[in-house]
Amino acid sequence: MATRKQLAEFLDWHHAHVGFDDAVKGLPPRLRGAVPTGFAHSAWQIVEHIRIAQADILEFCRSRTYREKQWPKDYWPVSAAPKNAAAWTTSLAAFRRDRKTAQRLTVDERVDLLATVPNGSGQTYLRELLLIADHTAYHVAQIVDLRRALGAWKP
Repeated sequence: MATRKQLAEFLDWHHAHVGFDDAVKGLPPRLRGAVPTGFAHSAWQIVEHIRIAQADILEFCRSRTYREKQWPKDYWPVSAAPKNAAAWTTSLAAFRRDRKTAQRLTVDERVDLLATVPNGSGQTYLRELLLIADHTAYHVAQIVDLRRALGAWKP
């Protein structure tokens, strides 16, 4: 059980680097859709991408009727900015809700983390949970870099 608890914590890791919640905290609404020179995406696009990818991985692990999304069309929002403040808040809440779902899946001893996911082609539950953590950490670093470029980062 200790390993499962550690893995669940890893999904919200912030011991060696900035976590998701701190990366998005206090970002002014006017900067959520800004794309600084040299950057490919806005904070909104990155946040939505993280949310969509995490939700997709969870659906892949949990749904018997999972349908694969089209890359990259289904994983990145078109608009650089959220349509309103509620869209930003809703996205953050959905990410956090799904993160808790992933953590519950991780500590559920009825789930064999080394078993293959029925929808997959050899992927294990452990691999998918590590993918969520790794993918999120990668994009959190992008949010921090983007905020630095916008002058909106205070560590």
